[in-house]
Amino acid sequence: MHIDTPAAAAPHSVPANAASLQTFVFALFFIFGGITSLNDVIIPKLKDLFTLSYAQAMLVQSAFFAAYFIVSIPAAAIVRRIGYMRTAVVGLLTMTAGCLLFIPASSSGVFATFLVALFVLASGITIVQVVANPLISLLGAPQTAHSRLTFAQAFNSLGTTVFPYVGAILILGSLASIDPATLSGAALDAYRAAETQVVVQTYIGLAIALVIVAALVWHNRKKLVEAPAPKVSMLRAFELLRQPRFAFGALCIFLYVGAEVAVGSVIVNYLMEANVLGLSAEAAGKHVPLYWGGAMVGRFIGAALLRMFSPGKVLACAAAMTIALLLVSATTSGMVSGWALLAVGLFNSIMFPTIFSLACEGLGERAAEGSGLICMAIVGGAVVPLLTGHAADIVGLKMALLVPVLCYALILCFGVFARRPRAA
Repeated sequence: MHIDTPAAAAPHSVPANAASLQTFVFALFFIFGGITSLNDVIIPKLKDLFTLSYAQAMLVQSAFFAAYFIVSIPAAAIVRRIGYMRTAVVGLLTMTAGCLLFIPASSSGVFATFLVALFVLASGITIVQVVANPLISLLGAPQTAHSRLTFAQAFNSLGTTVFPYVGAILILGSLASIDPATLSGAALDAYRAAETQVVVQTYIGLAIALVIVAALVWHNRKKLVEAPAPKVSMLRAFELLRQPRFAFGALCIFLYVGAEVAVGSVIVNYLMEANVLGLSAEAAGKHVPLYWGGAMVGRFIGAALLRMFSPGKVLACAAAMTIALLLVSATTSGMVSGWALLAVGLFNSIMFPTIFSLACEGLGERAAEGSGLICMAIVGGAVVPLLTGHAADIVGLKMALLVPVLCYALILCFGVFARRPRAA
């Protein structure tokens, strides 16, 4: 999935070898974006193997995105203590540990162990994200920081587009025709252990790649000379929530990430439904990159529109289009229903950076504090998908789309609310 976290200003001087270090940072964006989007193909796999309800299956996202809320502040403390490069290594090795935990999870045949593995993996991703955005700001002239960050985020979007396609082939391609509900006891345990091996093999491959990247970052750790970072009390940052514009914006980040993840999480099962496209699991999984790829394309279109129109108006229009597409998908069938849902990604593209910029407008020297709170608001990805899953169990997948519709409705309201520049 695509997640942007804002860069924080840093007092460090630009290193002479900044260009070579940027390669590692771009690789980090590609990796954590891609691994996050793999959840969308893991969910239908685990749902089938453990005969889960939609709400239970969405615990995958809850376990994953809870890490953003829990680990963001400790990660920032680690950065202050050991620096960016060493913290990046800590994050990569934590991700590696999370990948390797899929081995005992598969052997156990217990769904909860997969959630533990996903939480550890996401904790590593959170640490890497806390490092990556400010680090890319350091690696070049301050006046070009925004351009570098946008370019780096393109690698994030590329990862979210590539990984689900490969994951659909590797993970969903082996989805057996046997109904786990017909098995019990040792036969069920053996079936789950065998079927989860494709998941294990995928994540072992990722673990190997992560170790290689971690080794390269560690080898180059001394190339970035870092000055001591100023200590900032996060408790003081919560005072910003007294400002209506910022508080509304932070809520919208929570809702946006939650809605985006919720839609992405149901795509495979949604496209498999007979009244939508009736696809196989693998074929449906291969459509997931179209959702995330739409976000990548929309980023470039949105960048042009934001130069011509008020950010608040662009945000409101994007939210309105997203609501329209979700309602069309929920009330139609066949190709129209399926492709309307996939098109939502196109209009998601501009939402995070636009909401962030509107929320933090006028914060001045407290912008870094605002960034920290907004990073914590990404925990919406743990909550909204779970609510969507509960709704799907009660009223079906189509009507469950009303949960993200409500999220986008509030985002539309924020766009209208913040359409004018904040008064000085």
